[in-house]
Amino acid sequence: MLVFNSTNAPPLIFFLTGIPGLRAGQVWISIPFCLLYVIALSGNSMILLVVLREQSLHEPMYYFLCMLSATDLSLSLCTLSTTLGVLWFEAREINLNACIAQMFFLHGFTFMESGVLLAMAFDRFVAICDPLRYDTILTNARIAQIGVIMLIRNVAVVLPVVLFVKRLTFCSSLVLSHSYCYHVDLIQLSCTDNRINSILGLFALFSTTGFDCPCILLSYILIIRSVLSIASSEERRKAFNTCVSHISAVAIFYIPLISLSLIHRYGHSAPPFVHTIMANVFLLIPPVLNPIIYSVKTKQIRKAIIRILFQKQRQI
Repeated sequence: MLVFNSTNAPPLIFFLTGIPGLRAGQVWISIPFCLLYVIALSGNSMILLVVLREQSLHEPMYYFLCMLSATDLSLSLCTLSTTLGVLWFEAREINLNACIAQMFFLHGFTFMESGVLLAMAFDRFVAICDPLRYDTILTNARIAQIGVIMLIRNVAVVLPVVLFVKRLTFCSSLVLSHSYCYHVDLIQLSCTDNRINSILGLFALFSTTGFDCPCILLSYILIIRSVLSIASSEERRKAFNTCVSHISAVAIFYIPLISLSLIHRYGHSAPPFVHTIMANVFLLIPPVLNPIIYSVKTKQIRKAIIRILFQKQRQI
């Protein structure tokens, strides 16, 4: 059995996987994937452009939406080159250093999205439960502080996870299960003790999404209690409507994440391509749907997009 030490030069070469069992049809399968990437990149870029250009949208809620769109944009770009490279050109090789870099950004932006959703939940909590102090609590400086804290948290949590991969020794099997580098997938190929890596990975998961999700649930319990105390049914409806977009964003982030975890744990009898498609869908669903949801459900965003599009048509 061949053994490869990841600390030796030159860097190890791993092999990414397209769609197992459907290799002949990968070019055709790549078309919907490509379309999803185009929607994700253009949709999130449009949200960023609209919020930055429109003075009326320079409010805390839309600043957090900008953070979400920037995170979704970055998350899409993390896997774009390797996924389409594998599906289009059979470009399956990736060296260990590139793999570690992709893992850092992939997991970092995933955890960042969870943190942004928590910040948006806090925004809705303050807006509904303490509206008179909304502007004094969520100042521009405080929003910037929240963004920096989330960034520092993610770097501090993810950096040890990916750096400890360098200490592993890999055996003759260097074939990954996805079209991108995923921490759990990579450490399973190690032929040495990877318990430290598993513990670090679990710590990263529980200290980010594991902390954020209960906090989001708690904020909505408090929001619901506050809304139900409002006497007017019309005011209750308006208050709930301001939360619909965020609740949808939370659902499309956490439901695929939980589904993917369940399939990895209990879906051993499922065909390999199910795992691969689910893994790619998990990464693409939030960046694709978030801009659509906020454009449809948020009147101010919808009007601003229409205004910008009509301005461009007049220029043409």
